Amino acid sequence: MGVWFARFVSALSISVMISAQAETIHVSPTENLQAVLDNSQAGDQIVLSKGIYQGNFVLPQSIELTGEKGAVLDGQNKGHALQISQPLTYVHHLRIQNWGDDLTDMNAGIFVAKSAATSRIEHNYLHGGGFGIWVDATPDVQIISNKVEGDLNLRSSDRGNGIHLFNVKGLLAQDNEVWHTRDGIYIDTSNGNKLIGNYLHDLRYGVHYMYSYHNLVQDNFTYQTRTGYALMQSKFLTVIGNRSKNDANYGILMNYITNSTIENNRVEGIQNTRNPHMQQSSSQAGLEGKALFIYNSLFNKIRDNLFAESDMGIHLTAGSEDNVISGNAFVSNKEQVKYVATRKQDWSDEGVGNFWSDYLGWDMDGDGIGDVEYEPNDSVDRLLWKFPSAKLLLNSPAVETLRWVQRQFPVLKSPGVVDSHPLMAVPDLLEPSGSALGTAAGQVAEN
Repeated sequence: MGVWFARFVSALSISVMISAQAETIHVSPTENLQAVLDNSQAGDQIVLSKGIYQGNFVLPQSIELTGEKGAVLDGQNKGHALQISQPLTYVHHLRIQNWGDDLTDMNAGIFVAKSAATSRIEHNYLHGGGFGIWVDATPDVQIISNKVEGDLNLRSSDRGNGIHLFNVKGLLAQDNEVWHTRDGIYIDTSNGNKLIGNYLHDLRYGVHYMYSYHNLVQDNFTYQTRTGYALMQSKFLTVIGNRSKNDANYGILMNYITNSTIENNRVEGIQNTRNPHMQQSSSQAGLEGKALFIYNSLFNKIRDNLFAESDMGIHLTAGSEDNVISGNAFVSNKEQVKYVATRKQDWSDEGVGNFWSDYLGWDMDGDGIGDVEYEPNDSVDRLLWKFPSAKLLLNSPAVETLRWVQRQFPVLKSPGVVDSHPLMAVPDLLEPSGSALGTAAGQVAEN
């Protein structure tokens, strides 16, 4: 609180000082825009008239830069189109295009330098091949209601990320739309940030976390990405109220995630089907169709989520233990659970388990909890994981005999997952949205 208050007082003092001498300056495309910016004073409002302004512009003062409808900054396919270098800068309602695509040099439509604390970037449209908005160790930036579109003429791996955060604290990214970049929002070594209400579609990863702590990911929506939420090497994430729809590889990927909360998310239609936006081979080799994949992740709370109509509901492996998995609904997945480990896990907490659409048990006392535990995998399932071609024998007498022997001699059973308190009904808030999982138009309308 002390650090935040000091920043607030400092920003307020600067704002009061510059507002007293601010003026509005109108610029036309025939003028030298960089010269106008260089001669501006802190607090000035620079308004661009309709037209194209070619160049790589730097804002050397704490000013407001905006434009009339049709005002365009064109970076001439090199460097940054616009660089913000002072605090309390406000950039809004501009079209920015054609900056450089050299990812090593971090070419960006808008590059926010470390010295540009508490700046705001709002209601801009950016279209280019490099990074859309790069925030470079800058505290307390706001990125709100921007649209960032990548360049389909480049391979996905050669494009920059839509919004890229490096070593950032106190940032708010809210209500942005990002598509056709590499990743939608990439967060590296950044703590205490908030991603709220963003729409991220037709990408590699929608949200991509690396080495970041204490971040909030809330009410975002990913659609037709390879992975909706790639959470990696991070701690203390709060991931709540998000949606993943028609993503192909994973809806939510947890890779080395600890002490995090994954609650009230809806993941639907994660399937290994061909998607022309992903620039994969026609076979979509390597895409796995997993609603939730947990790899080497510990001490997390995974509650009250919907995982539906996917190739696999949940895959848990590589020592992912001591997680609370309760109150979730696993609905109409081709395979509900894949668990690869040597320790038995009970996916219920304080008498509350999960809903499983393929549960065949009963509820004699009517308390909403199944009287028979749910066990999604047995030794035969593990055999089929190791030898997929054996699925041809799935309904054969030999496989049925193996399952009968396993039931008669429990000592032969290997450790697996059980749900000792399975729910008999889907919680009201987790009802699937129906079979119409695919229309982008409907998705935009929802968003």
